[in-house]
Amino acid sequence: MSLYFWGNILAMVIIVVLLALGLRYGLDLYTRHGQTVEVPNVVKKTFNDAEDLLDQLHLTVVVSDTDYVKTLPPNTVLEQSPSAGDIVKPGRIVYLKINSPSTPRRELPDVIDNSSMRDAQSKLTAMGFRLGETEFIPGEREWVYGIKCGGKQLASGDKVSVEDVLILQVGDGRRTLSDSVTYVDSGNYYFGEEEKDEDEQQMRSRPHYRRQTESRSSNAPDWSVGAASTNVPTVPSAPETPSAPPPPTE
Repeated sequence: MSLYFWGNILAMVIIVVLLALGLRYGLDLYTRHGQTVEVPNVVKKTFNDAEDLLDQLHLTVVVSDTDYVKTLPPNTVLEQSPSAGDIVKPGRIVYLKINSPSTPRRELPDVIDNSSMRDAQSKLTAMGFRLGETEFIPGEREWVYGIKCGGKQLASGDKVSVEDVLILQVGDGRRTLSDSVTYVDSGNYYFGEEEKDEDEQQMRSRPHYRRQTESRSSNAPDWSVGAASTNVPTVPSAPETPSAPPPPTE
């Protein structure tokens, strides 16, 4: 065999060895093999202090979410992931939840004229809204007819601060006369509840006619509804014209 052939074989062996060594040590260097960092506790620290502490440990900081806690200062760390004490490698991302500097505003759910008082209270409190003393108004018992905030009437979908106090307007089970009475005509009415007897309901819904009671002369006819036909007076016939006297006889 020629020297050229053996030279190619030796070059191929050298290349394979270099690739294996590069993969072995390069992978360890890339993955920071053997290097670990303990995640510090940054909860309740300001965002700037937490960022400086994590940067010193070669950890990357990312704000993942915000929330609002009234008792804590703005830009305070509320939660962190990974948790404090976890062992990670340098360069790991630490996600932080920060306290919002302003009160969040949330959309009012569709509870007006669409749910009972208990359901509305559960939905609103779960969303973080504050509820004041319930205002009872005439209507169906424990049915939500409206929501007020600061004396202003709200509608579903309005954005309201979680610090504002909401007043539920709920029915107390009473109804006004105008709500409970249905007028059929000027002489009849019945209450809004459905009649069990259909015949009775039809009878009470018929127009009401009253017999005239005004004083009339004895000869005046009575044209009121229901008057008997025998009460109608007859018109007297015209008197007969007298015949001419006969001519005198001679």
